[in-house]
Amino acid sequence: MFIAMNRFKIAKGFEAGFEKLWRERDSYLTDEPGFESFALMKGAEADDHVLYASHTIWADKQAFTAWTESDSFRKAHAQASAPKGTYLSHPNLETFEQVV
Repeated sequence: MFIAMNRFKIAKGFEAGFEKLWRERDSYLTDEPGFESFALMKGAEADDHVLYASHTIWADKQAFTAWTESDSFRKAHAQASAPKGTYLSHPNLETFEQVV
């Protein structure tokens, strides 16, 4: 198993728009070989932002890497973006490989 997770710091007041964008976008993931699941999680709240994490679960790292090099990846990431001021910083990508 391989997990790819992006952590986002979303400015206060932009949460609903950010969630709507993710809820309504076409991810193009379901037909990708090795794709297992996707979730957008809402986390802790700070003074100036709310933490979110999106994560995809893949059969293995090779399946994830193949997706990042695919037309599906390019189409998913070319969609409408969030309004200026939504993100306090760039997303932070973290990846994990199953060891047991």
